Amino acid sequence: MKQNLFFIVVIFIITHLVQAAEPITKIAFGSCLRQNQPQPIWNAINNLKPDLFVFVGDNIYADTTNPAIMQRKYQQLANQLGYQELKRNTPVYAVWDDHDYGQNDAGKENPIKQQAEEIFLDFFDIPKNAANRNRTGIYDVHWFGPIDRRVQLILLDTRYFRGPLIKGELNTTCPKLNYAQQMDPQISILGKQQWHWLEKQLQQPATLRIIVSSIQVIPEQHCWEKWSNFPHEREKLFDLIATTKANGVVFISGDRHLAEISKIEIESIGYTLYEITSSGMNSAGYGKGEQNDFRLTNDNFREDNFGLIIINWENENAQISLQIRNDTGSLLFQKVLSLIQLTANH
Repeated sequence: MKQNLFFIVVIFIITHLVQAAEPITKIAFGSCLRQNQPQPIWNAINNLKPDLFVFVGDNIYADTTNPAIMQRKYQQLANQLGYQELKRNTPVYAVWDDHDYGQNDAGKENPIKQQAEEIFLDFFDIPKNAANRNRTGIYDVHWFGPIDRRVQLILLDTRYFRGPLIKGELNTTCPKLNYAQQMDPQISILGKQQWHWLEKQLQQPATLRIIVSSIQVIPEQHCWEKWSNFPHEREKLFDLIATTKANGVVFISGDRHLAEISKIEIESIGYTLYEITSSGMNSAGYGKGEQNDFRLTNDNFREDNFGLIIINWENENAQISLQIRNDTGSLLFQKVLSLIQLTANH
């Protein structure tokens, strides 16, 4: 009897390890989800059966400095049947942006950032012994698949440590708000501790690295929040990818209530960087006519949407498809890449 039990335990462990080592092939993500409005988009996401789902920020619209109100608004998301189905079947990961952080366009000055962090970690079921429970900020890293098909998911916190934004002059392009460049090199987006952590993560081996930033990394020309509001930080990010020789980097972002795919050539990196922005799971419609010289299409997509990354490991040269889909699951646009294109000097 004991011998049979021993073999059962061994088989269970081996099976678990094999399953844990299986490569992932489908990553869904999205942002800007109003918790008090219908969310039909979950049907399309759940039907695709992704291996994981990533919230890219504005996962609710809390917009409050009252923790009790914030918790009630998270509960509205929890009550959504489509989200409940997602959680039953799919691992969920998340970063926050300004509205679920508590205040529009807020950074480190947010008076309830510690309470907001605790509420965020509790809502997304982060274990009490997890690394990001023992440090400030919600940044984190996760790994999927065997060593030769490993996907690294890097979740950045662009709120907790971010210094002040600078408002520029209003003009015909930016009639309501125009954030100018913050030129003080001491003002950071990520903060020293997170920068040091990120450098260590980029030094780890991975085939594909998904770097999640709630705000856009590559686009420069729109009026709103973006990494290029802090040009020294954006340059530091690109330099870090180059100096760590981190292959396989793709950015995903949200925030903008539109969807688009952008690319940029950084000579020191040695391969093209791509960014897929998916925003407006039930609140898209902004950005008409907006200029983005890095965009792959002539215009952005302004209907409710989510992003999907499909990885095909079966070909001799593994491929990824960066996809933008609408709330019925229909494909709006995709960019297909060989993973070898995301390696230096390929």
